[in-house]
Amino acid sequence: MTTYVYAITDAGHPLRLSDVAGVGNPAAPLRTVRAKDLCAVVSDAPAELRAKRRDVAAHQDVQERLMADGSCLPMRFGLVGPDDEQVAAVLEEQHDTYTQRLGELAGCREYHLKVARDEEDLLREIVRDSPEVRRLNDRTRHSSGPYDDKLVLGELISQEVRARQDRARAEILARLAPAAVRIEDGEPTKHYFLTTSFLVAREQAVAFSQAVRTEAQQRGTPYTFRLYGPLPPYSFV
Repeated sequence: MTTYVYAITDAGHPLRLSDVAGVGNPAAPLRTVRAKDLCAVVSDAPAELRAKRRDVAAHQDVQERLMADGSCLPMRFGLVGPDDEQVAAVLEEQHDTYTQRLGELAGCREYHLKVARDEEDLLREIVRDSPEVRRLNDRTRHSSGPYDDKLVLGELISQEVRARQDRARAEILARLAPAAVRIEDGEPTKHYFLTTSFLVAREQAVAFSQAVRTEAQQRGTPYTFRLYGPLPPYSFV
């Protein structure tokens, strides 16, 4: 039977898990695998493991209970090892790395922030601020405008969009960074120019959330701020 891994803790963690159960139907009982002063919380893995609502919720419930009582390294849903012996071998092999990371994550949770800006508002700002964009826009407004001018205009607008989004991202991160322990900045997406994970100490959670709200209010309705958390610190494991 393969072994499903939920999280790694230190051996001193209270591991109050009597009223939570693992993935699978019926739910798999939880157990621990120990090596030196580390402990992996595991269960038997279901024969067919899928990201069903019930199993994802069970995975998260185990991690929430562990994090309520101390530091843990939460594993992403679906991590399976060949057996308990192999899990113990990995704990042995990666002992120093896991121990260091447990110390870094102690008392912290993850918050994930996505920020977008209304495209029409951004384009209006670019046209207002750039004489060259206005000139080319006027020349190409009608279909009879030179094709080369249209290419130049498109490239110029793309450059302005990237530059303004980069500047806004840097400004937002600079204002939020003081309330975070660490930051993991993700790649922009089609809809969000900022997708960033913040590792925040529990005592700074209120200050961090307020800093996000203040930044959103100052930037106004053209910007959309979406804050998710507190979450298990997956991005920092």
